[in-house]
Amino acid sequence: MVVGIIIGASIFVQPSEVNRHVPTISGVLAVWAAGGILSLFGALVCAELSSAFPETGGVYVYLRRTLSPSCGFLWGWAMFWSAHSGIIAASSVVLARYVAFFVPLGDAGIRAVAIAAIVSLSLVNYAGVRQGSGLQTWITASKLAAILLLLVLAFALGGRAQAAGPAAPAALSFREYVLGVSAALFAFGGWHMVTYAAGETRNPSQTIPRALLIGSLTVSACYVALNAAYLYLLPIARVTASQRVAADAAQAVAGRYGAAIISALVILSASGVLNGVILAGPRTYYAMAGEGLAPRWLAAIHGRFHTPHRAIVAQGVWSAVLVATGTYRALFTRVVYTEWLFFALMTWGLFRMRRRKGYAPQWPIWGYPVVPLVFGLAALVVAGIQIAADPVESAAGLAIVVLGLPVYYLWMRPR
Repeated sequence: MVVGIIIGASIFVQPSEVNRHVPTISGVLAVWAAGGILSLFGALVCAELSSAFPETGGVYVYLRRTLSPSCGFLWGWAMFWSAHSGIIAASSVVLARYVAFFVPLGDAGIRAVAIAAIVSLSLVNYAGVRQGSGLQTWITASKLAAILLLLVLAFALGGRAQAAGPAAPAALSFREYVLGVSAALFAFGGWHMVTYAAGETRNPSQTIPRALLIGSLTVSACYVALNAAYLYLLPIARVTASQRVAADAAQAVAGRYGAAIISALVILSASGVLNGVILAGPRTYYAMAGEGLAPRWLAAIHGRFHTPHRAIVAQGVWSAVLVATGTYRALFTRVVYTEWLFFALMTWGLFRMRRRKGYAPQWPIWGYPVVPLVFGLAALVVAGIQIAADPVESAAGLAIVVLGLPVYYLWMRPR
């Protein structure tokens, strides 16, 4: 799940977003390495908390237990209305972009295909967690094969891109570098989602931390190698302009047939991230509803399939609405700053727990307090600069989150 959710559709599209801010080869590779390090540090924070609180709900549980129930509620609220559903919507758009390689699609067609993908995979997860997790395992193996194939094509058959850009980094502002890291972090998103299903995992206090560590290291290596391959095959200006960089890179060495094979595998990969995110999200809404922090009907379990079927349907409907009304760039930027503000709060919660008597995680974080401190501060910087870069769009996204506070107090007052 960790590898399958993180390595989704974004790595086959997001390099162009990164290169817009960091237009040099060395700068691009440094951005992806920084994104991997930050994601690893975040995974280590999550690993300790998951070993201390091995319950279904993940980040929601950690915020509720370490800070307050209102903090946990706000995370679930932001997940549903913005962050988590935004990941589903953005990933489905990427899938549809690669479908357009085979079938000409306008903007309306891309949105229609994206919505159809959300509906189809929601139905798979509606039918059972075994079906969803089985599909996830198969797709994850396939997407790793796709990455390996692209790397072999690149370094065995390709040559250095012509006019690839300066070898030494040009002058680059800290703001632009952080915006580049923010764009990369969207492709790293999802490392925390395996914690949502802790209540359905065998020996979760050991299994989940191990999965977080191995999975995040695997993904970081894949991402740096893939971006090196893109820049080896294509001029950096073409990578920046491309909407299907993996297909363009494959076409550079293997012609249209190579691009078609890679496009098909990217569609499979995008299906994997969609499936994993659709599987994970409803577990949080289910946990919140079971504790009275969301409508009780979201806690309903299907009599035959034993899945939180109403939560799955609600998530699918809203994600489809986001596809119909949003743009890709607006979706992924909103996800980044929303999630990373809550990651900073989660790290603060870890420091609070460390000062409490009786707190004894089975998997304490390595490098405490340096690792969580670096991660927490970086989370604030990433979120702050992303918000400052587009204050109007950010204000709309943050308003959705803040609106959760009066909803929480009105909801909890009778209780």
